[in-house]
Amino acid sequence: MKRWLGSFAPAPVGVNGREKLYGALGALVGLFCTEWVGHHALGSANPWFIAPMGASAVLLFAAPASPLAQPWSLMAGNLVSAVIGVFCAQMIPMPGIAAAAAVALAIGAMFSLRCLHPPSGAVALTAVLGGPAVASLGYGFVLWPVALNSLILLCIAVAFNGVLKRNYPRRHADPAAGHNTRDAAPSARLGFSRADLDDALRQRGELLDISKEDLEAIVLEAELRASLRRFGDISCADVMSRDVVTVQEQDPLDYAIRLFEKHRVQALPVLDSAGRYAGMLAQGDVLARKSRLTSIQADAPDLLVADCMRSEVPFATPDLPVIELARPMSDSLHCVPVLDAARNLHGLITQSDLVAALYQIAVSASSQGTAPDHRQAA
Repeated sequence: MKRWLGSFAPAPVGVNGREKLYGALGALVGLFCTEWVGHHALGSANPWFIAPMGASAVLLFAAPASPLAQPWSLMAGNLVSAVIGVFCAQMIPMPGIAAAAAVALAIGAMFSLRCLHPPSGAVALTAVLGGPAVASLGYGFVLWPVALNSLILLCIAVAFNGVLKRNYPRRHADPAAGHNTRDAAPSARLGFSRADLDDALRQRGELLDISKEDLEAIVLEAELRASLRRFGDISCADVMSRDVVTVQEQDPLDYAIRLFEKHRVQALPVLDSAGRYAGMLAQGDVLARKSRLTSIQADAPDLLVADCMRSEVPFATPDLPVIELARPMSDSLHCVPVLDAARNLHGLITQSDLVAALYQIAVSASSQGTAPDHRQAA
């Protein structure tokens, strides 16, 4: 009985004070502007503002990462629920049965259209029980106040969350670059994978108010923190290559090609005229650029390193735990420059450097008895 009663206790909310303030402020701004615009657009039309918008504001401003708060869920959920609500109000003479049927059918439709939005249930209910003012609107209730309120609130949410640098509407990270084969990304071949997550969610069979992408990111972040706790004492400065071959931005591209061949490397750090890091020059980019120019004209113009280098490349700092580079470098990064705050180049970590570091970590963990014996498990 004690455990059962304990299930009624409020769960802790993992939100900091700033996000709580933003949620309340966003609802204040969003609902005030929605009411103001609706009042001036529709004048004495009644009702031009409905209560379910308050519930939508909670999701859009207090929980913008929720799948239930995304634009498609808000607009499609509210509109389809309004249509169903009006239909049930006109076709079913008994208000109680009409209200229950409207909400039930709205939930089914939202599941089918992948636009589940909890406040939309209240929209369907309002269409049935809203009184003579709502009944007189008929299917016009779908256009206003529902469509108008929803669109205004959505525009304000996009602007408000954009100013706060929130990821809304939710943009999903690009998958790791592969080799156009059926193989999974290297980081997904051992340990946690998207397939594991799909199987676990399928087994639960219930709706979770979080996207699969966010849930996967949380699990991977937890795995990384556990690895840092165990192996975080090995930094990038411990394993990086220090004698790095570099080129200048204004060096001829042919000179860089000779360095690729001489040192058998796939990328070269590029320095500016002051000797600070400016970007990376990849051998693949150079060959593709030369080949493209040659196919267009027989005499390709003389190119400089600056014409082919990439300035926006991920980098590490000397004190960064090297274990943090394991996942990104297993999928797409072949090498990572190590820079200080002034963008001075201290070294370079290649995939070979990382493999050697991970080998030493594994040997150390095995000698200390922290790694499981897979042979015994087998």
